[in-house]
This record gives sequence, C-alpha cells and structure tokens, in this order.
Amino acid sequence: MNVPQHHVTLRKLQYAVAVADSLSFRKAAEACFVSQPALSTQLAQMEQALGIRLFERDQRRVIITGAGREFIERARHILREMGDLEELARRSTDPLSGSLRIGVIPTISPYLLPRLTPALREAYPRLKFSWVEDKTRLLVRSLETGALDAVLLAIEANIGDVEREIIAEDPFVLVAPRGHALAASKAQVGIAELRDATVLVLQEGHCLGEQATAFCTRSSANVDAFRGTSLTTLVQMVAGGAGVTLVPKLALPHEVTDTELCVRDFSGAPPGRTIGLVWRKHYAFDAALRQVATTIRQAYSANK
Repeated sequence: MNVPQHHVTLRKLQYAVAVADSLSFRKAAEACFVSQPALSTQLAQMEQALGIRLFERDQRRVIITGAGREFIERARHILREMGDLEELARRSTDPLSGSLRIGVIPTISPYLLPRLTPALREAYPRLKFSWVEDKTRLLVRSLETGALDAVLLAIEANIGDVEREIIAEDPFVLVAPRGHALAASKAQVGIAELRDATVLVLQEGHCLGEQATAFCTRSSANVDAFRGTSLTTLVQMVAGGAGVTLVPKLALPHEVTDTELCVRDFSGAPPGRTIGLVWRKHYAFDAALRQVATTIRQAYSANK
C-alpha cells in the first residue's frame, strides 16, 4: 500500500503515542501543546491513509485496537531512534556535554546520589545530569521508550536485553530490635535461623521487596502482611517490635541510627543485590555512558 508521506509524519506518530499513553485525546492534546480537534483530525487522516483504526473511542473511554498496539510499538521505536539521531547530531563534537537523563530506584537514590552528584559535576562540567526516581518497571519502560538515557538499579530485576556496567555488590544485613532472638550477641546470623521469623518487606513493585520475599521463601521465614513503601518505614516498624527486616548495606548508615536496633551480617554467602548502570543496546553514546559508569563506581568505592 502506497501512503502519501504527508499522511504519516513524526508529529502524527507523537500524537498517536501520546493518546496511547494517556488513553485520552484531551490529555494527549495538552501534552502535545495542540488543540484536541487538531490532534483528532490529524490522527483520523493518518488512520484513513493507512487503512487501519488505531483507537476505539466513545464519550467515556479510549481503547487501543490490536492493529493500534503494534503500530504504537513501532511508532515508539521510530521516535526513539529519531531522538537518538538528534542527540547524536547535538553531541557529535563532544559526547560528554549536553544533558543525560538517568533513572534511579528509591532504594538507591537517597543513599547514593549525594555521593555521586559532586563527583559527576566535577568530572563532567559540560554535562547536565537529570535524575528521575521511580520503581524499576516504570524506569525500564522509560528507558525503552527513550525518555531516559540510562537507569541505575539492581540488575537482578527483570530489565530485558540491555547494555550494563556493574557498579558494586551491595549485600543485605539483618535488622532486628534488641531482645529479639536473632539479635543475640554473636556477630553473624545463619540463613537457617530465620525459619519462622516474621520479616517485613517493601511493597510490590520494589525490586528489593521482591528479592527479600524470595529470600524469605528460601529460608522458610514468614513475610509479614504489612508491606512498606520505604526502607525508613520498615526500620521504624522493626523498632516498634513488628518483626525483622533486610536492609542493603548502602542504606545502613542512613536508616539504622536507633540504639535499640541490632544489625547482624549473614554468615556464608549473604543475600544481596548488584547495583548497575544499564542503557539501551546500540545507544549512540555507549562509550560516554561507560565512562560515566566508571566515575559512579569510583565515587561509590571512595565513600564506602
């Protein structure tokens, strides 16, 4: 089928993706800084030229059709590649200049970013870092769509086929209230000792919560029904006698300051996570991101 070029443009692809993201023509128009009638007309023209219907719509809702889902995924890919080309042109003479958008998960950002930002500013004075904090799934989605250039996360999570640089290993420790059976005077706790213990974990969507839950399953510990939204909440619940929890060593100096809490390392191979910087394959500035990863790794090690 021959479709006139003016019926499928980057602008119209952006309109279609915006509608798919918001499931609202009004919100899509606002996001694209265009009137709703203009957006609707442009999309209708493209649908007619292509001979497919992208969206089913009525007064109450918008539904993406089967053909629309495939079209939107391809449109995202085209827009992402176009964005990479534009960025390549802007930074062709100096890849370590301009802006770099990096996502970071909530169980890393408050503990690592204060170390990183001064080091990155000093190492790359012409590069502006924009940080976005969110849960792993949403950050990976933003990476796939091109909204982010890279993500700092635990690479054990389901992150797809990406390039990666390992930053550090981050073992977990046990945090328990004084007087708890697991807070005995010995320095380390065996994994088997957690059998039947009540362990507090983060809510679904946090990869750290999923790792802790998997660890509890292996050690026959009980996962408490309460699910925290942050490590701070979990630690405070432990201080109140609700159970025990696992805390990454990265977060330990910030989260565990109460003298009524005990910290115990695990004997043998401890549970933990691997912190890494990941980005899309074939990213235009792969070498620059590897250099940034080296700086992050050095800053992490220097402040341990």
